[in-house]
Parts: sequence; structure tokens; C-alpha cells
Amino acid sequence: MIVAKPMQEERASPASPVAKAGRAGALEEPSALDTALDRYLAHLRVERGLLPATLESYARDLREYLDWLDGQAVHGLAEVTEPLILRHLGALQLRGLARASQARHLAALRGLHKFASAEGIASTDPSEGVGATRGTRPLPNFLSVDEVDRLLAQPDPAAAQGARDRAMLEVLYASGLRVTELVSLPLSAIDSRVGVVRVRGKGGKERIVPVGERARDSLSGYLSGPRQKLLGKRRCNDLFVTPRGARMTRQGFWKLVGRYARAAGITRRVYPHSLRHSFATHLLERGADLRAVQAMLGHADIATTQIYTHVDRARLKAVIARHPRA
Repeated sequence: MIVAKPMQEERASPASPVAKAGRAGALEEPSALDTALDRYLAHLRVERGLLPATLESYARDLREYLDWLDGQAVHGLAEVTEPLILRHLGALQLRGLARASQARHLAALRGLHKFASAEGIASTDPSEGVGATRGTRPLPNFLSVDEVDRLLAQPDPAAAQGARDRAMLEVLYASGLRVTELVSLPLSAIDSRVGVVRVRGKGGKERIVPVGERARDSLSGYLSGPRQKLLGKRRCNDLFVTPRGARMTRQGFWKLVGRYARAAGITRRVYPHSLRHSFATHLLERGADLRAVQAMLGHADIATTQIYTHVDRARLKAVIARHPRA
């Protein structure tokens, strides 16, 4: 379960409320705000099937919002008004929070108020008329084909960990997976005969993504011995494992990607998501259909995929700008 607010005392879970100790040792019931937040996070986890990383993001933003409400002497969502929400958003803006972060924060609190209204926690949804502040969406950070080649050449497949890392990088670039999807792949997700990987993405939605021949070769090399060498006598159902017999973590893979990028001579910051962006950008540059890229990326809305067409236009403008008469 996602814990919305770290506290010294144990806080109630949405499934089984647990009283917490007050300063004098007496038991103190969770506040109405805490209870509403726990119920909403449980709804997102069970009913909506959100990934743990997404839940953590919602919990962090909403915890900050509820703490602010508590500081305004507001002790229940039924007491919140639209002007109060606007004051909170104004406080975020004055703090210098980026517009994208403000929009994410607003989306989280709107979801909470909508849920509270539907569940009878509040009679109305005060966030319904609050519009999001939209800024210019930054273009995704992607690598050139040459940079991708240099990055993927860094792991040494002769070593067990190198074989694993090469396979992970190849699959990531060949399929455009999110890093959470990559590290969560079970052994059964790979169909090397057909050349596809079965992925469970956001909201628990499953999709089938093809992988190229080089990625399949790297996977075969990893599965032919290095994976079991990492596990030793242990058993594990996850595809990508560590010498401790557990699955590779998101944080661990982030560090590996950064280390290999530096070794490849790439001076800017490189993240696992950079390879997802590179996958989509390179496909569209070579004439891939936007709908096909949308399906492979697992985007619910094609508008999300269209950002990569802006990348292509931006590069085209940069080329035209070098013309003598530009």
C-alpha cells in the first residue's frame, strides 16, 4: 500500500483503520483528510490499476496539498472551495514550481475531489471549474543513431552482468518500453520464436510489441547462461535479475544507463526514457505510421505520440536554417 505521508506514528491503512498515538499517549483517530486520501489511493491502486511509481507521484502531490489545507484550518474535503484551490495553485506558482509540475499537481487534486464527490465525501467538486495552466511542452530528449550505437556497445557480453545489460538496452531501444515495464518483464513475456514481447503497461493494459533481430540475439545470449550465472542456485521468474537473485530495479538500471552513457562519450544526461524517445523518433523519421508508433508505445491518446512529429519538424527547421538564404 502507498503511504501518503511519512509519520513517526503508524497511520491508518484504507483497508483497516488503525488509530495513532497522540502526544499524551491517547489514541488519535486519523483525520478526515488522511482517510479520504487513503481511500482515493486505494481506489487508484485497485480499481484503476495504476503503477506503483504513478501512485507514489499522486501520493506525494496530494500529501502536500492536504498539508496545505490543514495549515489553512480546513479539516475535510467538504470544506474546500474553488477560491481555496486557486489560492493553493497560486502558492505553488509563487514558489517557482514548473508549469508542468503545477499541471500534474492540479490533475492529482482534481482526481481527488472528483472521487470525493462521487463517493459522497463531499457534496460538490470544487475543482471542476479550475482549468489547467498550459505551458509550452518541452521536446523529448532523444539520442542520435550514432549515440545509440555507442551506448549499446558499452556493456561487455562476455561477462554475465554485461550480457544482461546489453540485452536490457537492446530491448529498451528495440521496443520503446517504459523502464518500469522493462524491469517488470517476466520470463514468460518473451516469445523469441515470433519475435515479440508481451508488456503490461499503465492501468494494467497489455500490449504486444515486436523486437528486432539484434535485440533477440542479445536476449538469447543472456538467457543461454549469463542469467543463471547471476542467479546461481536461486530461482526467479523475472527476466532481468541481479546477483542477489532479485529483479533489476528501476533505480539500479537508471544508474547503469548513466554510467554507460558517460563511457560512450555522451556528455548530456541520459535516462532509460531517452531510449524510449529515441525509439519513437527514429521510427517516425524513417516513415513509420503514427498510429503504429502509438500502439507500440502504449499511449492511450495519439496526441501524446504527436510530440515526436514536433521533434521531426524542429530538426527540419534546424536544417533549413543552415541554408544560405534562410
